[in-house]
Amino acid sequence: MFTRHAFGMDDPMPLGRHVQLPLREIQIRTSRSSGPGGQHANVTASRVEAIFDVDASESLTDGQKRRLIARLGPRVMTVAQDARSQARNRELALARLQARLTAALAVARPRHATRPTEASVTRRLEAKRRQAERKRGRRPPSDEEH
Repeated sequence: MFTRHAFGMDDPMPLGRHVQLPLREIQIRTSRSSGPGGQHANVTASRVEAIFDVDASESLTDGQKRRLIARLGPRVMTVAQDARSQARNRELALARLQARLTAALAVARPRHATRPTEASVTRRLEAKRRQAERKRGRRPPSDEEH
């Protein structure tokens, strides 16, 4: 999360362990916020859009760009109009952008197959035996048992 006044326009935004995105690559646009708010909302541009053009980025590798485009598209945009102040909405929009980019860049570690433990096999077979016994007990008596 961003803290107030923590990042200037050249301070990098961390996106995972080895990736840092300079804030100069993110376009910030402001506009008037929608919804209620009375006189304040009518005169302040407190809604903030943070837009990141993946193709134009100089700090990402080609592989990272491909991954982002595949998962999020060529332009990633987040909007914040929750707070009354433009500064707070800027922080929220950048934090949301950071979360989306970090999640999209994450590479799932490959799963390695493991063998079930002896105890788990025993539990599974015991549960199967109990279930079979329960169903056997629900059957109507056959003619052979009379």
